[in-house]
Amino acid sequence: MRDALGWRKKFGVLGPSTNTIVQVDFDDLRVPGVTNHYSRIFTPNSRAVSNETFMAGTTKISEGVIDAVRSVMTCEPDYLVMGMSAVTFYDGVKGADAFQAKVENEAKVKISIGSHSCTAALKAYGVKSLSFMSPYYPVANAEVRRYFTESGFNVVRDIPMQAPSWTGIAEITTAQCRETIKKLDGPDVEAIVQVGTNLSMIRLAAAAEMYLNKPVIAINTATYWHALRANGITDKIYGFGRLLEEF
Repeated sequence: MRDALGWRKKFGVLGPSTNTIVQVDFDDLRVPGVTNHYSRIFTPNSRAVSNETFMAGTTKISEGVIDAVRSVMTCEPDYLVMGMSAVTFYDGVKGADAFQAKVENEAKVKISIGSHSCTAALKAYGVKSLSFMSPYYPVANAEVRRYFTESGFNVVRDIPMQAPSWTGIAEITTAQCRETIKKLDGPDVEAIVQVGTNLSMIRLAAAAEMYLNKPVIAINTATYWHALRANGITDKIYGFGRLLEEF
Protein backbone atom coordinates (compact mmCIF):
# COMPACT_ATOMS: atom_id res chain seq x y z
CA MET A 1 0.00 0.00 0.00
CA ARG A 2 1.21 3.50 -0.82
CA ASP A 3 0.52 6.83 0.86
CA ALA A 4 -2.64 8.44 -0.57
CA LEU A 5 -0.82 11.67 -1.54
CA GLY A 6 2.81 10.55 -1.60
CA TRP A 7 2.12 7.55 -3.76
CA ARG A 8 5.37 8.02 -5.69
CA LYS A 9 7.69 9.14 -2.89
CA LYS A 10 7.58 10.73 0.53
CA PHE A 11 10.51 13.11 1.09
CA GLY A 12 11.66 14.03 4.58
CA VAL A 13 13.16 17.53 4.49
CA LEU A 14 15.67 18.66 7.13
CA GLY A 15 16.11 22.39 7.72
CA PRO A 16 16.95 24.91 10.46
CA SER A 17 13.98 26.22 12.43
CA THR A 18 14.99 29.76 11.41
CA ASN A 19 14.74 28.92 7.69
CA THR A 20 11.58 30.31 6.09
CA ILE A 21 12.51 29.83 2.42
CA VAL A 22 13.49 26.22 1.73
CA GLN A 23 10.17 24.65 2.76
CA VAL A 24 8.27 26.96 0.43
CA ASP A 25 10.78 26.49 -2.42
CA PHE A 26 10.66 22.71 -2.20
CA ASP A 27 6.86 22.74 -2.19
CA ASP A 28 6.89 24.93 -5.31
CA LEU A 29 9.12 22.35 -7.03
CA ARG A 30 7.03 19.37 -5.93
CA VAL A 31 5.45 17.13 -8.56
CA PRO A 32 2.20 15.09 -8.28
CA GLY A 33 2.59 11.99 -6.13
CA VAL A 34 5.59 13.38 -4.20
CA THR A 35 5.11 14.92 -0.75
CA ASN A 36 7.51 16.92 1.43
CA HIS A 37 7.60 16.49 5.21
CA TYR A 38 9.61 19.20 6.93
CA SER A 39 11.56 18.48 10.11
CA ARG A 40 12.93 21.56 11.85
CA ILE A 41 16.43 21.56 13.34
CA PHE A 42 16.15 23.68 16.50
CA THR A 43 18.15 26.84 15.84
CA PRO A 44 18.27 29.90 18.09
CA ASN A 45 18.13 33.00 15.90
CA SER A 46 21.52 34.62 16.30
CA ARG A 47 21.19 38.34 15.62
CA ALA A 48 24.91 39.10 15.63
CA VAL A 49 26.39 36.74 13.06
CA SER A 50 29.94 37.66 12.10
CA ASN A 51 32.96 36.19 10.34
CA GLU A 52 34.15 35.00 13.75
CA THR A 53 30.90 33.33 14.77
CA PHE A 54 29.47 31.99 11.49
CA MET A 55 31.31 28.66 11.41
CA ALA A 56 30.64 27.95 15.08
CA GLY A 57 26.97 28.85 14.65
CA THR A 58 26.37 26.61 11.66
CA THR A 59 28.32 23.77 13.25
CA LYS A 60 26.08 24.10 16.32
CA ILE A 61 23.01 23.87 14.07
CA SER A 62 24.40 20.70 12.48
CA GLU A 63 24.57 19.06 15.89
CA GLY A 64 20.77 19.00 15.89
CA VAL A 65 20.49 17.25 12.55
CA ILE A 66 20.24 13.72 13.94
CA ASP A 67 17.38 14.68 16.26
CA ALA A 68 15.54 16.12 13.23
CA VAL A 69 16.25 12.90 11.32
CA ARG A 70 14.80 10.79 14.11
CA SER A 71 11.71 12.97 14.22
CA VAL A 72 10.95 12.90 10.50
CA MET A 73 11.62 9.18 10.17
CA THR A 74 8.48 8.50 12.22
CA CYS A 75 6.41 9.29 9.09
CA GLU A 76 8.44 6.66 7.19
CA PRO A 77 9.78 8.80 4.32
CA ASP A 78 11.38 7.05 1.37
CA TYR A 79 14.18 9.58 1.02
CA LEU A 80 15.64 12.64 2.75
CA VAL A 81 16.46 16.07 1.34
CA MET A 82 18.83 18.41 3.17
CA GLY A 83 17.48 21.94 3.50
CA MET A 84 20.64 23.46 4.99
CA SER A 85 23.68 23.91 2.80
CA ALA A 86 26.61 25.45 4.71
CA VAL A 87 27.64 22.36 6.67
CA THR A 88 27.50 20.18 3.55
CA PHE A 89 30.50 22.10 2.17
CA TYR A 90 32.69 22.06 5.28
CA ASP A 91 35.98 20.14 5.17
CA GLY A 92 35.82 19.69 1.41
CA VAL A 93 34.60 16.59 -0.39
CA LYS A 94 35.65 14.38 2.52
CA GLY A 95 33.51 16.41 4.90
CA ALA A 96 30.51 16.31 2.58
CA ASP A 97 30.79 12.55 2.26
CA ALA A 98 31.08 12.18 6.03
CA PHE A 99 28.03 14.34 6.66
CA GLN A 100 25.96 12.38 4.15
CA ALA A 101 27.08 9.06 5.62
CA LYS A 102 26.21 10.19 9.16
CA VAL A 103 22.64 11.03 8.19
CA GLU A 104 22.14 7.93 6.05
CA ASN A 105 23.50 5.63 8.75
CA GLU A 106 20.94 7.02 11.20
CA ALA A 107 17.99 7.18 8.79
CA LYS A 108 18.62 3.98 6.84
CA VAL A 109 17.48 5.85 3.71
CA LYS A 110 19.45 7.98 1.26
CA ILE A 111 19.72 11.79 1.28
CA SER A 112 20.43 14.56 -1.24
CA ILE A 113 22.71 17.25 0.18
CA GLY A 114 23.37 20.69 -1.26
CA SER A 115 27.06 20.40 -2.04
CA HIS A 116 26.91 17.14 -3.98
CA SER A 117 23.68 18.23 -5.68
CA CYS A 118 25.36 21.37 -7.02
CA THR A 119 28.26 19.27 -8.29
CA ALA A 120 25.83 16.95 -10.07
CA ALA A 121 24.06 19.94 -11.61
CA LEU A 122 27.31 21.51 -12.82
CA LYS A 123 28.34 18.20 -14.37
CA ALA A 124 24.95 17.91 -16.08
CA TYR A 125 25.59 21.28 -17.70
CA GLY A 126 29.17 20.26 -18.55
CA VAL A 127 30.85 23.37 -17.13
CA LYS A 128 34.24 23.68 -15.43
CA SER A 129 34.56 27.31 -14.30
CA LEU A 130 32.16 29.03 -11.93
CA SER A 131 31.59 31.88 -9.56
CA PHE A 132 29.31 31.67 -6.55
CA MET A 133 27.34 33.79 -4.13
CA SER A 134 26.13 33.13 -0.61
CA PRO A 135 24.50 34.85 2.37
CA TYR A 136 27.50 33.59 4.38
CA TYR A 137 30.66 35.25 5.66
CA PRO A 138 34.13 34.97 4.08
CA VAL A 139 35.19 32.18 6.43
CA ALA A 140 32.36 29.96 5.14
CA ASN A 141 32.82 30.98 1.51
CA ALA A 142 36.37 29.67 1.81
CA GLU A 143 34.93 26.25 2.66
CA VAL A 144 32.57 26.38 -0.34
CA ARG A 145 35.49 27.35 -2.59
CA ARG A 146 37.55 24.47 -1.21
CA TYR A 147 34.74 21.99 -1.88
CA PHE A 148 34.21 23.07 -5.49
CA THR A 149 37.95 23.14 -6.15
CA GLU A 150 38.37 19.62 -4.78
CA SER A 151 35.44 18.58 -6.98
CA GLY A 152 37.40 19.65 -10.08
CA PHE A 153 35.98 23.12 -10.77
CA ASN A 154 37.80 26.39 -11.28
CA VAL A 155 36.30 28.94 -8.89
CA VAL A 156 36.88 32.34 -10.48
CA ARG A 157 35.34 34.56 -7.78
CA ASP A 158 32.79 34.56 -4.98
CA ILE A 159 30.76 37.05 -2.97
CA PRO A 160 29.63 36.53 0.66
CA MET A 161 26.56 38.71 1.24
CA GLN A 162 26.99 38.55 5.03
CA ALA A 163 23.43 38.48 6.37
CA PRO A 164 23.32 39.87 9.94
CA SER A 165 21.21 37.04 11.37
CA TRP A 166 19.83 33.61 10.43
CA THR A 167 16.39 35.02 9.65
CA GLY A 168 18.08 37.99 7.97
CA ILE A 169 19.18 35.67 5.17
CA ALA A 170 15.56 35.45 4.02
CA GLU A 171 15.33 39.24 4.04
CA ILE A 172 17.96 39.67 1.31
CA THR A 173 16.06 41.14 -1.64
CA THR A 174 15.84 40.03 -5.24
CA ALA A 175 17.37 43.37 -6.24
CA GLN A 176 20.42 42.69 -4.03
CA CYS A 177 20.78 39.22 -5.52
CA ARG A 178 20.49 40.57 -9.06
CA GLU A 179 23.28 43.10 -8.43
CA THR A 180 25.45 40.36 -6.95
CA ILE A 181 24.94 38.19 -10.03
CA LYS A 182 26.17 41.10 -12.18
CA LYS A 183 29.37 41.31 -10.14
CA LEU A 184 29.96 37.56 -10.43
CA ASP A 185 29.41 37.32 -14.16
CA GLY A 186 32.07 37.65 -16.83
CA PRO A 187 33.50 35.96 -19.90
CA ASP A 188 35.76 33.87 -17.65
CA VAL A 189 32.77 32.26 -15.90
CA GLU A 190 30.75 29.40 -17.39
CA ALA A 191 28.19 29.16 -14.58
CA ILE A 192 27.03 31.02 -11.48
CA VAL A 193 26.00 29.12 -8.34
CA GLN A 194 23.99 30.40 -5.38
CA VAL A 195 24.33 28.60 -2.05
CA GLY A 196 22.44 29.18 1.19
CA THR A 197 19.01 27.56 1.38
CA ASN A 198 17.33 30.46 3.22
CA LEU A 199 18.12 32.82 0.32
CA SER A 200 15.22 33.07 -2.15
CA MET A 201 16.70 32.48 -5.62
CA ILE A 202 14.86 29.74 -7.52
CA ARG A 203 12.97 32.17 -9.77
CA LEU A 204 15.70 34.78 -10.17
CA ALA A 205 18.23 32.08 -11.10
CA ALA A 206 15.90 30.82 -13.83
CA ALA A 207 15.44 34.34 -15.20
CA ALA A 208 19.18 35.09 -15.03
CA GLU A 209 19.92 31.98 -17.08
CA MET A 210 17.93 33.46 -19.92
CA TYR A 211 19.47 36.93 -19.96
CA LEU A 212 23.03 35.75 -19.25
CA ASN A 213 22.79 32.75 -21.58
CA LYS A 214 24.66 30.52 -19.12
CA PRO A 215 23.72 28.24 -16.22
CA VAL A 216 22.67 29.98 -13.01
CA ILE A 217 22.09 27.35 -10.34
CA ALA A 218 20.08 27.99 -7.17
CA ILE A 219 20.95 25.45 -4.52
CA ASN A 220 17.33 24.71 -3.61
CA THR A 221 16.57 23.92 -7.25
CA ALA A 222 19.67 21.73 -7.55
CA THR A 223 18.99 19.80 -4.34
CA TYR A 224 15.36 19.07 -5.13
CA TRP A 225 16.24 18.17 -8.74
CA HIS A 226 18.85 15.75 -7.41
CA ALA A 227 16.35 14.16 -5.03
CA LEU A 228 13.79 13.66 -7.79
CA ARG A 229 16.27 12.20 -10.25
CA ALA A 230 17.87 9.96 -7.60
CA ASN A 231 14.43 8.42 -7.14
CA GLY A 232 13.81 7.87 -10.84
CA ILE A 233 11.35 10.77 -11.13
CA THR A 234 12.10 12.43 -14.45
CA ASP A 235 9.18 14.86 -14.73
CA LYS A 236 10.09 18.09 -16.50
CA ILE A 237 9.25 21.11 -14.37
CA TYR A 238 8.97 24.43 -16.18
CA GLY A 239 9.62 27.93 -14.90
CA PHE A 240 12.61 27.17 -12.68
CA GLY A 241 15.45 26.92 -15.17
CA ARG A 242 17.03 24.47 -17.58
CA LEU A 243 18.08 21.99 -14.90
CA LEU A 244 14.53 20.83 -14.25
CA GLU A 245 13.47 21.24 -17.86
CA GLU A 246 16.31 19.46 -19.67
CA PHE A 247 18.18 17.13 -17.31
